[in-house]
Amino acid sequence: MDRSDFVPLGFGVGLRRPHYASIVEAHPPMDWFEVISENFMVEGGRPLQVLEDVRAHYPIVMHGVSQSIGSTDPLNLTYLYALRAAVRRFEPAWVSDHLCWSGVGGHNLHDLLPLPYTEETVRHVVGRIRQVQDILERTILIENVSSYIAFRCSRLDEWEFLSAVAQEADCAILLDINNIFVSAFNHHFDPVRYIDAVPAGRVVQFHLAGHSDHGTYLLDSHDHPICPQVWALYEHAVCRFGRIPTLIEWDNNIPEFEVLAAVAAEARRRCGSGHRL
Repeated sequence: MDRSDFVPLGFGVGLRRPHYASIVEAHPPMDWFEVISENFMVEGGRPLQVLEDVRAHYPIVMHGVSQSIGSTDPLNLTYLYALRAAVRRFEPAWVSDHLCWSGVGGHNLHDLLPLPYTEETVRHVVGRIRQVQDILERTILIENVSSYIAFRCSRLDEWEFLSAVAQEADCAILLDINNIFVSAFNHHFDPVRYIDAVPAGRVVQFHLAGHSDHGTYLLDSHDHPICPQVWALYEHAVCRFGRIPTLIEWDNNIPEFEVLAAVAAEARRRCGSGHRL
């Protein structure tokens, strides 16, 4: 994998239903949009019409939530072929999903669940990512998820696990800065150590989002403004990985589009002031 193969898109936001009309009608200034893959892996309907219009005016990235790359179930080929068809239709800059599992026994739990961080899991996930990349005929990005429990059998730190999977599968990394911060609080590790351990040549996109504070734990709820500590961690990540595409996620209590655009502009500003923590 060569990071230079990935287009420097700039600063974007997630394409969400409450903003469809205003985006299609006004085509506001925005570098790019990230879309949830599953929302457009359908045969018809308004979402496809909206995405056709958006794609005609902006670059897009497709971000999946149901690939369940870490599951012990066989890969869902029906899902993957539908994803490949959507990729060929809309030609996203890249495709991403999560380093997790989300179902077993054919049941989708509609959650992004953590994996045991072991050498055996690395081998299992690497083989599946290679299959996905062969089917999609492109390199994919894998994203670190937030977590609230850990497996007793884990023998690797999360950053070691993520790095090993990306290196051995020869895939890219979507580094979610808020997820690192949330998991660091929940599991009592240093988020800066995490960022400093990830291979710089593999990271091609950042996610930024807000979380909710429940006292004894943080929840990756995507329903709050980005907190100062996450902004500081982002600046440190920019210092390490460079000015790479950054996406603002806001999925609950979604504000007006102008608010999201302002947050993307703030990320752009902070990219010029990154510092090492």
